[in-house]
Amino acid sequence: QVQLVESGGGLVQAGGSLRLSCAASGRTFTNYVMAWFRQAPGKERVFVAAISRGGHATYYGNFVEGRFAISRDNTKNTVYLQLNSLKPGDTAVYSCAADQTTDLRTDHAYDFRYDHWGQGTQVTVSS
Repeated sequence: QVQLVESGGGLVQAGGSLRLSCAASGRTFTNYVMAWFRQAPGKERVFVAAISRGGHATYYGNFVEGRFAISRDNTKNTVYLQLNSLKPGDTAVYSCAADQTTDLRTDHAYDFRYDHWGQGTQVTVSS
């Protein structure tokens, strides 16, 4: 079982940036595809980005439009999400997730793929 702990959320003005981190422990990190999802109050959870086990392939939700970047450091067992050009509509709880069944596939955009989730970190973007 892998444990995931997110950090880096906070309050930022529109146009600003944040870098989220998700630290993993408990299992071999390189066995896992890692992803970020977000959920705004009263709305469904939405796929943001995913990254392959080795970090060489990435996949993004359609709304990202080049503003966000997912990366991982397998020496630190950590996945990152760089958030740029933030908008008030990006306000949500951002959670990381891990899946060890396969390497990155397009259906990693669906939350049913993931068995392991962090508790989330709040991102609030003010106008």
